[in-house]
Amino acid sequence: MARIAVLNGKGGCGKSTVATNLAGWYALNHIPVALMDYDPQGSTSAWLKNRPSFGPPIYGVEAYKPARSTMTRSWQLRVPPETRRVITDTPASLDNPGILKFVSQVDTILIPVQPSAPDIHAVTRFIERLLVVGKVRRLNIRVGVLANRVKLNLAVYRGLLRFLTVLEFPLIAQFRDSHAYLEAMSQGLSVFELEGEHAETDREQWRKLVTWIDAPTTEERRHDSSQLQSIA
Repeated sequence: MARIAVLNGKGGCGKSTVATNLAGWYALNHIPVALMDYDPQGSTSAWLKNRPSFGPPIYGVEAYKPARSTMTRSWQLRVPPETRRVITDTPASLDNPGILKFVSQVDTILIPVQPSAPDIHAVTRFIERLLVVGKVRRLNIRVGVLANRVKLNLAVYRGLLRFLTVLEFPLIAQFRDSHAYLEAMSQGLSVFELEGEHAETDREQWRKLVTWIDAPTTEERRHDSSQLQSIA
């Protein structure tokens, strides 16, 4: 089971859009997926409630709600045993204990960022907190950044790209500023489930993202190599 968190200390960067469309991608590709909603706004939970019955199933957990008196917190957060991907939508304005909580639960962190100077400044500070407070390198957690709501080109991201290059964190994908995402969100669909060709130009970027997420880690590659050598 791979656990993926969509994180950013700043609100309005598109975390819920990334989480829901990524869940939709896995569901369409017949990979059992669960969507954990820790954001008090409940955007991903609302998306799931709007999801039509004909869509591929996605298991949802309203993790932002307190557990009922008859239920333990661990029972509330359970996912079906066949689940292969758990995607977590997180709240904005995380304090240091909040960062530690989510970092301790995941294998991969995705950070969406919008093309504005305040957003880019905020995300560089947030990445520094992930390194210092969350100790993501020590825990071997992969961190990737997503350019969200891109209109024309990546010129505005030059400073961020230099910062990421120094840290050896990749800019994985660029998602257009497309009305299709709003349309899909309101219908409980991913952009891949909309009728017509809304998502044709976006599919390649999502394919890049999923390929990066699902690529084996260095440790897994070493394990596979040693297994092959022992067989030989």
